[in-house]
Amino acid sequence: MSAKKSFVLRIDEATYAALEKWAADEFRSVNGQLEWLIHQALKEAGRAKGKGQEAKSKGQEAKEEEGEE
Repeated sequence: MSAKKSFVLRIDEATYAALEKWAADEFRSVNGQLEWLIHQALKEAGRAKGKGQEAKSKGQEAKEEEGEE
C-alpha cells in the first residue's frame, strides 16, 4: 500500500454534516469519502495516476492533441 500524506482541512459545519451523512450512506468514514471524492475528481479530469503513468497536465494534453492533427 502506498504512503499517505496527512494534512489539515478546515470546512464549515454544514459541509461536514453533509459529507458525514453521505459517507454513512455509503458505509465509509468521512476520510474515506473525501479520498474517494478526490480520486473520482482526478480521474474525471484526466489527472489521476494509473499504474505506470503520470498524471497529465493541460499542457501535456494540448501537445498530444496537436500531434494528432
